[in-house]
Amino acid sequence: MSDEPPIVEMRDIRKSFGAVQALCGVDLMLQRNEVLGLVGDNAAGKSTLMKVLSGAYIPDSGEIYIEGQKVHFTGPEDARQRGIEMVYQDFALANNLDVASNIFLGREAVRLNLGLLKVMNKRYMEEEARRLMDRLKIDIASVRLKVENLSGGQRQAVAIGRATAFNAKVIIMDEPTAALSVAAVSKVLDLIRELKRQGASIIIISHRLEDIFEAADRVIVLRHGRKVGDLPVQGISLDEIREKVVARIVGAVDDFACGGASPLQ
Repeated sequence: MSDEPPIVEMRDIRKSFGAVQALCGVDLMLQRNEVLGLVGDNAAGKSTLMKVLSGAYIPDSGEIYIEGQKVHFTGPEDARQRGIEMVYQDFALANNLDVASNIFLGREAVRLNLGLLKVMNKRYMEEEARRLMDRLKIDIASVRLKVENLSGGQRQAVAIGRATAFNAKVIIMDEPTAALSVAAVSKVLDLIRELKRQGASIIIISHRLEDIFEAADRVIVLRHGRKVGDLPVQGISLDEIREKVVARIVGAVDDFACGGASPLQ
């Protein structure tokens, strides 16, 4: 058994927005090369917790450790420098740019720097984007295609590919299969499995328990800003996940206030 610390550990994370307590002392652990599902009803705190991990939100209190080292993120760039990347539900792609330009958006390779005038190394970016698409087995005919001409599944694949392009250690995906066709969902799940095979650690926020069951090793359930379940996926059926994670746990905490003790602990 490895003595290496978890790649991510969040301890007692709390976050409020005015009078609304969004996170009430949440703990989360992500092991190396693990796919973790994060589920819960709307306003359960899933996206807030992941925005804390990705540096978009600063928690009111709590601690974050990356590979055993305590960190303090003041913004998304701090998180990126520690290898944390988040893929948002809207993909955050520039539709008028091609695939290669989107992969390198904000991190463009410069061939010639003349002060205010910078000449991009378009050939290098296209070659590296093609290499990335091939490595992740993403089926796109050309990296010169504009994103606006891609299908929803292809756009999601490009967004995920961009997140992995710069040595990401942890990839957070917010509803990666929402509003996709059945065929596109299957391809995105294949991509998640391929990323894991290549050593990535992944957190998936999703309302689709079927996708969590297909791709994740473990599932954490949030309710009213608290963690109320942490279950391995292996060895249980999808119906058992629905019953244990949704019906029983949600029913047990419907009247559970953020300030009280969890009835499941």
